[in-house]
Amino acid sequence: MVGELERPLVSNDVDLAQDQSNDLTRNYDLEGECHLNAALLRPPRTQGLVHKQRLSSASRRLALGDSVVGDVSDPLDGILVGQTLKRRVVTEHLVELQKHGRPENQSQNLRFGTENDRPQESVPNTDAISDQRSCLSLQVVSGPSCGLHCSVLSTSTARLPLTLGRVPPSYLLLKDYEVSGKHAMITWNLNKLRWELVDMGSLNGTLLNSHPINHPDPGSRLWGDPVELASGDTITVGTTSNIYVHISSHNERLVPFGVGMTSDPMSLRRGGKKLPMEDVCYYHWPLPGIYQFGVFGICDGHGGVGAAKSASKILPEMVATILTDSVKRERVVSGQDASDVLRDAFSQTEASMNNYYEGCTATLLLLWADADENFFAQCANVGDSACFINMDGKQIKMTEDHKVTSCSERLRIEGIGEPLKDGETRLCGLNLARMLGDKFVKQQDSRFSSEPYISQVVHLKKSSGAFALLASDGLWDVVSFKKAVQLVVQTRERHPTETENLAEKIAEVMLDEARTQRTKDNTSIIFIDFDSISTVSSCKVRP
Repeated sequence: MVGELERPLVSNDVDLAQDQSNDLTRNYDLEGECHLNAALLRPPRTQGLVHKQRLSSASRRLALGDSVVGDVSDPLDGILVGQTLKRRVVTEHLVELQKHGRPENQSQNLRFGTENDRPQESVPNTDAISDQRSCLSLQVVSGPSCGLHCSVLSTSTARLPLTLGRVPPSYLLLKDYEVSGKHAMITWNLNKLRWELVDMGSLNGTLLNSHPINHPDPGSRLWGDPVELASGDTITVGTTSNIYVHISSHNERLVPFGVGMTSDPMSLRRGGKKLPMEDVCYYHWPLPGIYQFGVFGICDGHGGVGAAKSASKILPEMVATILTDSVKRERVVSGQDASDVLRDAFSQTEASMNNYYEGCTATLLLLWADADENFFAQCANVGDSACFINMDGKQIKMTEDHKVTSCSERLRIEGIGEPLKDGETRLCGLNLARMLGDKFVKQQDSRFSSEPYISQVVHLKKSSGAFALLASDGLWDVVSFKKAVQLVVQTRERHPTETENLAEKIAEVMLDEARTQRTKDNTSIIFIDFDSISTVSSCKVRP
């Protein structure tokens, strides 16, 4: 049964193939992940493989560690996943490594070292390498799962080794019928402080920069030898799934507040079919190279998830690019106002997006600290994904509702000389008057806008019980600001001594409440607790 699960499925069903290619991609967030920024989308390098040695037996054991079954939802339809998938991957790997060897000529072609010229290896002190954490980011750039990405830190032992395959427990779950159930594995070599890729005896093989790394006899189902990964490499599994590799050093930082982020596509009826997920939520603290600034955001797509994915990537990049200017950055800190930065970032994001028939809301909360470690918050938004801050028991609304029916939008539209008719609640079939993307309808009707609402700046007082809550309208359709505050207070009272994971618990409580109230829309939530700190990853993106 295991062998059958690992064997690629072949189907002549055209509809099945089409459904596969149209599946919404999913971003899996691994513990300790870091930012997938623009560097991840650089073209793959074209040079050949670098020097890559086989691991000794001791080295293999250190690099592989224990295997943990991941919680990956939405397995492929029609594939039964049962007890046969619960074998320990590490044990299987060690057995396979003992059963095969690579031919000498192939080792020479790939420039693998021999036992004689390999230096003696010793296990480095883990404390000494704590400052040398490496972040591995993978992005599927072609194939049925194009857009899927994940990241993991070398110190996240609970998430390593990282597996690529067609069925759970693969952490990079590829909906590609040419990919084996368990196709390839990536490990962190603690001795050599490097990432290594190994083919797990796949039927169709694995290529690294167009060079095969699988065992020379694919029918034997024996594992290949580990080869070193470098930033810019391209991994090919099957014939169409190409995975781009980005590796960066990443010094661990405490996020100076608790962060909880969660989402659920929800369903139209309890127990019914899940809705397509069109929300994307994310945070980046700190922004790359700008250590006193960070962003938290939610994009709720309509007409598809494409615009939300684009905006969630481009918008934080634009903020970071603008703030790399030291003059503008100092102006924000000294003047305690980031209005110009937020307005320019939204404008540049809209100009960079090429989504004509898809659009999205965009709510972005910018946080920054001054030299005295005072924190400030300012929010910008288009659409109806709302944010508020609660401080000293008072609620501060940070966003504006841009539905066509809202008073502010009716006044804005009236001000441009094209007032809405009585009873008119939609423009071109849309209930939003401000959004990012939707270039086609904006060309048809000038009443649409991408100009963001900019909130006041809030000085976050220490020990004030302050928190911020961002969510898509799936939450706000069924939960009021007042009810949300009550849920936060109740959860804090139930866990008076817990600080590190409390923000995550509160976010899940909010999501459970939306389920209980039977929301009929995708729901994404980011909860920020300013009275605690967090050791979660400094960056995260979730669909």
